[in-house]
Amino acid sequence: MRLLASAGGSFEGVMAQTFPPMQTVSTGLVVAVVGFFSSFPIVLQGLGAMGASPSEAASGLMSAAIAMGLAAVVLSLWYRLPISVAWSTPGVALLAVSAAPAEGFSGAIGAFLCAGALTVMAGLWKPLGRLAAAIPTTLAQAMLAGVLMPLCILPFKAAVEIPWQALPVILTWFIAGRFNRLFAVPAAVIAAAIVVILNAGGATIMPERLVAAPIWTPPTFTLSSAIGIGVPLFIVTMATQNIPGIAVMRSFGYAPATGRLFSAVGGASLLSAPFGAPATCLAAITAAMCSNEDSHPDPALRYWSAIMGGVFYCLFGVFAVAITGFAAHADPLLMGTLAGVALIGVLANSIFAALEVPAEREAAMLTFAITASGITVFGLGAAVWGLLAGGIAYLVSNRVR
Repeated sequence: MRLLASAGGSFEGVMAQTFPPMQTVSTGLVVAVVGFFSSFPIVLQGLGAMGASPSEAASGLMSAAIAMGLAAVVLSLWYRLPISVAWSTPGVALLAVSAAPAEGFSGAIGAFLCAGALTVMAGLWKPLGRLAAAIPTTLAQAMLAGVLMPLCILPFKAAVEIPWQALPVILTWFIAGRFNRLFAVPAAVIAAAIVVILNAGGATIMPERLVAAPIWTPPTFTLSSAIGIGVPLFIVTMATQNIPGIAVMRSFGYAPATGRLFSAVGGASLLSAPFGAPATCLAAITAAMCSNEDSHPDPALRYWSAIMGGVFYCLFGVFAVAITGFAAHADPLLMGTLAGVALIGVLANSIFAALEVPAEREAAMLTFAITASGITVFGLGAAVWGLLAGGIAYLVSNRVR
């Protein structure tokens, strides 16, 4: 009787606490489709740029999807909150425009582990968490915009070089976005798959395997990869994913345990990094999908949407090798087109946020220009130098004022 009373006094209430309501199952499926298929081309681009072989990239995609799926399931069940977890899309975009470590993919794995360890520390040690949160939003967003710019111009380069492949994808993305922005990129993925099939010339494009075991890559730790890749990966993930993810949940009336969640997703990153996964983090966009009234009328039951989203992420991850095997038949510029259209909206938001404060625009534009230049000096990438130069300009400007 006490159980019935605590569940709202009805059999339906007890069932809703024990089994996922159907509305949350459908929401979870939409979350997983949007989260996975809107950004998996970017993950493959990023891992490839870090020197991953096709099999290592497949392992990384699989491990990233399973890590974020399991993290969402465990955290949402534990806290009874709609805690949606993702891979770091801005983070893998950063990898896609960064130079591969001299040590190869093992050096990148070491950098992934450094970023995960910093995230755990940010959750456990408050000064580090405050330091990450203290980075001006304008500079963090300018750095992200600079990272995204080279990727977002790829679709238009492809439209000139391979028009009959790129233009159908671009047009599909644009037209679908007029009806539903969330499904614009998944629609572009379908269009790209059709293009690949039509351009196969009758050759088989079926992947050799549907399911494969993850590949363990021993990490190599170097100071240059830690500072040049690990630290920027940590900063961009904290500033554009973890901190906004907390803010989204709070905006819907939830009270997440910030430090514990940072440490949890950082721990998931540490466990999955040796298998090729770059960074696991809190989600922002899909967190809103799980937390609003469309997820479920009862706020106390919306955590089921995040759980079901996690379950579907794991299912998609299991078949990641088939997805990467199919993608291997695509022209690299076609995959670049998918990655570019997927990031145009993120780029627009980043530029807007970077220029929002008039007094900080000069520092933000300096950060953006240097980051977008793609320079590497003393083994450190453009994102590090952009944030450093922008930070100095920001401090000097504030001091003068």
